Amino acid sequence: MATKTTIAVILAAVIGGGVWWFFLRGGPQSTAAPALTAEMRDYVRNLRLSGVEMKATESYVGHTIVEIVGQIANAGDRALKTVEINCVFYNRYGEICLRERLPIVRKKDGGALKPGEARSFRLPFDNLPESWNQGSPQMVIAYIDFERP
Repeated sequence: MATKTTIAVILAAVIGGGVWWFFLRGGPQSTAAPALTAEMRDYVRNLRLSGVEMKATESYVGHTIVEIVGQIANAGDRALKTVEINCVFYNRYGEICLRERLPIVRKKDGGALKPGEARSFRLPFDNLPESWNQGSPQMVIAYIDFERP
């Protein structure tokens, strides 16, 4: 009888510890993403998105993956370490059903985007809600990090 009680206490402690870790330690972090500064907003006019297409493919487990592919060109005079974009998906009533912020330029994925340069990007989405209207998302530059000399 004591053995069953001991096992129950240990099991409750393990489950309680797991719940504590998930909610207090492992849950989502509440760090706000940086916003565009005035300098960044002024530079956005130098960025050109082109060839943007949306494709849907079936994964090997039968899950649909929607991807947006295209190119970004830097028509300005500064090199960029990072460019992040907000992709805003809508439902059939014109309401936002998903907003996701993703990098389309990262230094670790090919170095800085230099002036006059263009680069391809690919944004996969496997979490689109069923309420999505199947239309292309609104794409807005959300953040720019300039390469410092």
